[in-house]
Amino acid sequence: MRTPALSRRRAGALLPLSCLTGALGRGGRAFIDWLAEAGFSAWQFLPVGPTGEDGSPYWVRSDSAGNPALLDREEMPPLDTAEHRAFAESARPWLEDYACFEMLSRLHGHAPWWSWPAEHRDRDRRALERARQAQAETIREIEAAQFAFAWQWRRLRDHARSRGVLLFGDLPFYVAPDSAETWAHRGEFQLTATGRPRAVAGVPPDYFSELGQLWGNPLYDWDAMLRDGFSYWRSRVRRQLDRVDLLRLDHFRAFAAHWAVPADAPDARGGAWKRTPGWALLRTLREDLGDLPLVAEDLGIITPDVDDLRRAFELPGMRVLQFGFDGSGDNPHLPHMHERHAVVYTGTHDNDTAVGWYASLDAETARRVGFYLGLPPGPRPASDAPLAPGALAPLPQLGAGTMPEALVRAALGSVSALAVIPVQDLLALGSSARFNTPATTRGNWLWRLPAGALTPELAGHYLHLNRVYGRAT
Repeated sequence: MRTPALSRRRAGALLPLSCLTGALGRGGRAFIDWLAEAGFSAWQFLPVGPTGEDGSPYWVRSDSAGNPALLDREEMPPLDTAEHRAFAESARPWLEDYACFEMLSRLHGHAPWWSWPAEHRDRDRRALERARQAQAETIREIEAAQFAFAWQWRRLRDHARSRGVLLFGDLPFYVAPDSAETWAHRGEFQLTATGRPRAVAGVPPDYFSELGQLWGNPLYDWDAMLRDGFSYWRSRVRRQLDRVDLLRLDHFRAFAAHWAVPADAPDARGGAWKRTPGWALLRTLREDLGDLPLVAEDLGIITPDVDDLRRAFELPGMRVLQFGFDGSGDNPHLPHMHERHAVVYTGTHDNDTAVGWYASLDAETARRVGFYLGLPPGPRPASDAPLAPGALAPLPQLGAGTMPEALVRAALGSVSALAVIPVQDLLALGSSARFNTPATTRGNWLWRLPAGALTPELAGHYLHLNRVYGRAT
């Protein structure tokens, strides 16, 4: 069984919806139109749930709900219609809990739910009903925003289908501690009697951080999930696939084993690997869904059990060109080592842009990159400076033998069925356009697509490349 979306060669672009104005309306449609004109047939984006104060799409208050900040406020739907009522009924399994959670959060000054009065923290039925009645207008406002999100999303997806563009979503492995999911489904998580995490998620020391990464998400109670047949995960994945054609499973290695850190640890080094019943979970998902339109994010420290799990369920993995130049000729991220059933990237949302990455390399690694990609000898171009607010992006330097196009061509020329290029690399932008730096808490998730950057001329250039490499129909 193979991933249907990867049944032919495709090219896609990576652009978080938060980078666009009116992402679910005019901005999103315009981007889809540009993709189609440029020969791209997939749009990959990051999770679209409502974020917390830091704006991280991997720290959402619900992954069933949508982020109202993505709405096009000029294209809001009519309310109190049959479509609205149908949405309210179909979304009831998650919408009532989410709306109540957000209402109580506002009522209690956005304090985390475990610090609420016990009757609200512990979901006393009578207390919740009194709060719903007293805050009925707030509840209606929250639910109306979710209907608008679903309404605009449906129309955006219809437009993508009409232009032959697949929507490629992203599902975080974990949820945020202060979320509707942990409040409404406490028994599915390793929490104390008052709702605080007993142990939290992270990863051990790696390429990005010598202390590891301490994420702070509560861990799942896998014994409870096994007992109820993974009902929580089954609903979670099904709702995401109602929105998208292809779904990336973030932090796939945790389906084999997860890094568990005591809740009071100062950093992630004190954690330990714990087994995850990933085989049973993926088997259950396959029974539910048939074909699994899933991509495994298998980056970082990957052990044989992770590869075995991914291959057993025939899930494509990820190859990132920036990780390929350690001097080893059999590095799996080098183009000549790729496999067909995979997704190749120049870089991801966690990497520097290709221009910034190349400018920062040590001399020996830069020499290896230049030799492999056929770049001319000589000084490397410096990374760029931030654009002034509202300024137009400079025209990218395109052509063979330039960075980042040499890296883009290597990705497009890969045998991997899907090649995904971050828009920053399509625009040849430097480090000022980096979207996220792992293990840091400031300056992330803020980059926005510069006005007028995606021109018809640029679309024509990439249409030619996508045709040359057999990725445009």
